[in-house]
Amino acid sequence: MGGKKKRSMKQIVKTQEKKTDKKQKRGASLSGEKKSIPRITKPNLGAKIEGELKRMKVLTPYSVASRFDLRLSVARDFLKDLERKGMVTFVSKSRNLRIYKLAD
Repeated sequence: MGGKKKRSMKQIVKTQEKKTDKKQKRGASLSGEKKSIPRITKPNLGAKIEGELKRMKVLTPYSVASRFDLRLSVARDFLKDLERKGMVTFVSKSRNLRIYKLAD
């Protein structure tokens, strides 16, 4: 004779507290400020970023995103822009990954 056992009062109170905490967190994040997505352009492409890119042998969107704390889509767009500007050359592409290297 199985079935769900009756929970104690302490367990019931804990679950209710967790639910109210989740609602408060969710409400704060929804009503709070939106995160701004950083866009990298030539003027704010500092010497630090250029120096970091020169030290990297291979550039992938994931490596750029993790190194500079960006979203993956922003890093992908950033590498495409650098390719258009001639700072980076395209090496190879697979189904999910594009590989770049610094232009000589």
